[in-house]
Amino acid sequence: MTTITDKLWRTICGTADLVTDSGISALLTNETGEEEQIAIFYLPNSEEQIFAVGNYDPIGKANVLYRGLVGCIDSEPVVSSPLYKQHYSLKTGQCLQEDETIAVYDIRIENEQVQVLY
Repeated sequence: MTTITDKLWRTICGTADLVTDSGISALLTNETGEEEQIAIFYLPNSEEQIFAVGNYDPIGKANVLYRGLVGCIDSEPVVSSPLYKQHYSLKTGQCLQEDETIAVYDIRIENEQVQVLY
């Protein structure tokens, strides 16, 4: 039996659904019915290749990060908000320009399925 605090690997999509050097969004629902959007980025030329962060931009106050541009700043993989262009680390969620953070999720590929720990 799982409790509300237990996290589970949840299949989000297949690897064929990923877009190279770009993001997609997914809607997750926890056991209490609360919904949250996440952004999944596929960077095949980076060491980790796949990242999952919260889709909500706390500065722009909208779920838009999956539409942001990805790149690296000082070897740190980042997504640039499409609204005000702040850069968020895909590893830590820390904004590089402001004192804001976004959620970061464990993610993996298992049998050609993209799974997030949620």
